[in-house]
Amino acid sequence: MNVMELKTEKEILSAFPVMSQLRTHLDEKMYVELVNEAMEKDSYRLFALIDGEKIVAVTGFKPMITLYYGRFVWVCDLVTDAAARSRGYGEKLLEFVQEWADENGYGQVALSSGLQREGAHRFYEEKMGYERVSFVFKNSLHS
Repeated sequence: MNVMELKTEKEILSAFPVMSQLRTHLDEKMYVELVNEAMEKDSYRLFALIDGEKIVAVTGFKPMITLYYGRFVWVCDLVTDAAARSRGYGEKLLEFVQEWADENGYGQVALSSGLQREGAHRFYEEKMGYERVSFVFKNSLHS
């Protein structure tokens, strides 16, 4: 097993089958466009956990600075292939993010998780030791 950063269009596309299980609203074209724009403008990093020759989990994150958290890493995306769940892949990939954050001078890792994802919440809180500290609110603007 190894973790690999995905940078080229071919590498980014190779993660789409797994990422699309989390981001079901995206087609390949929009996914690639958004990943490239986020990498260019927002320091987004995309990594895959590979077991053998197969991508089994994917994460996207970005280092940030806010007055609330200070210097931290925001996990934008974290998903394990449905066929490979409960094998420790999500734990390994989230541990990788935490190590990356620590090695690069970021004191915390934060993420949000959809209200309906109760299994993910148990994973974050019980297995990974994350605290539930806030609700995330959004307002979709229509032009």
